[in-house]
Amino acid sequence: MYQPESYAIALTFMFITMLCWGSWANTMKLAPGYRFQLFYWDYVIGLFVGALLWGLTLGSNGAAGLPFLTDLTHAHSQNIVYALLGGIIFNIANLLLVAAIDVAGLAVAFPIGIGLALVVGAVSSYVLAPKGNPLMLFAGVALVVAAIICDAAAYRAREGAIAGSGTRKASARGITLSLVAGLLMGTFYPFVSKAMTSSTPGEAAPGPYAISFLFVCGVALCALPFNYFLMRKPLDGKPPVTIAGYASAEPSWHLWGVLGGVIWCTGATLNFVASRTAIVGPAVSYSIGQGATMVSAAWGVFIWREFAAAPKNAKTLLVAMFVLFVLGLTCVALAPLY
Repeated sequence: MYQPESYAIALTFMFITMLCWGSWANTMKLAPGYRFQLFYWDYVIGLFVGALLWGLTLGSNGAAGLPFLTDLTHAHSQNIVYALLGGIIFNIANLLLVAAIDVAGLAVAFPIGIGLALVVGAVSSYVLAPKGNPLMLFAGVALVVAAIICDAAAYRAREGAIAGSGTRKASARGITLSLVAGLLMGTFYPFVSKAMTSSTPGEAAPGPYAISFLFVCGVALCALPFNYFLMRKPLDGKPPVTIAGYASAEPSWHLWGVLGGVIWCTGATLNFVASRTAIVGPAVSYSIGQGATMVSAAWGVFIWREFAAAPKNAKTLLVAMFVLFVLGLTCVALAPLY
């Protein structure tokens, strides 16, 4: 399998992760009228396509470790369980996040949910594998927390300009879903990190490409009951969804859902690979990847115009959010070098 040997390549992988994780949710916007519970089935299919694509290409070439398929067959049961658990936790968090996006919009759900996940994931990952300058790493995380606060304040300012109790209820629901999703999203990465750690002395741990596929299997196993439950009991306040809606959906909607899964899985796989680079470690890799918050907020603000009618103070707070995110990510990116 291929494994980067330099920090420059690993950093490139992490920035690609940031772009992928911050952009995949736009595919939902390109399927208007397609309920997210139905969209999610196509998204899971896309995750499998992405995991196999990278496993059979980068994961099957290179001098490091075992080829993808061989690595899968040699994986220890404990590593498999950790990868599956990571996928299960991520799936629950991601479904809640997608619901939050549907209720509150990209510019709000991602900065709150993924920003909180960054804090939880960075701290827990560093405890398990302390790599990188802790002062710079956590200074960067603190700046991201400040960015989250600015985003939440901008959201309140925007909502304050919109009348109607129904809007206020939706706003509260969106923030709550984002917070719960963020807490869960921050706990999946340590399981992935453990899955790529040898459970037996002298025995090599599975590589990131094999773990990515096993992780997706965990997502699928959890999606079957949990997403079906959300079809029956939607969190967005809309009527229940039936599987008939999936069969009657436009072909392009299925295509966008699969593409969304491929994009996310591409980011995840490259992030797992980068985390195995000696100088990087999981805390730095995960933290930079979660710069997706800034990317998604940019999509929401500049492309989807979610803050077009917001007052001036809300837009000022958004500018502060972007500045703080850039400073925070810069600190995290420099942490392995000092």
